[in-house]
Amino acid sequence: MPTIIPIRDLKNTTEISEKCHKSSEPIFVTKNGYGDMVIMSMETYEAKLSREKMYADIEISEHQKEMGQVIDAEASLRDMRKKYGL
Repeated sequence: MPTIIPIRDLKNTTEISEKCHKSSEPIFVTKNGYGDMVIMSMETYEAKLSREKMYADIEISEHQKEMGQVIDAEASLRDMRKKYGL
């Protein structure tokens, strides 16, 4: 379940920081009863960015596969070994 706090609670910076680090989920901040901001720890933010990049890379790979832009792995390794004398 998401954590939702009113904007006035941001005065308690130490408490908010502890909440961010204890949870791997973002904290939603409301202003006048409406969503206003989202805060999270740096670790959570970086993990979400990393996951987003991974999904984007998978999507690109799937598109390349559909377009036939693939190379056989064994043939590619054989060519690399031959090229570099391995």
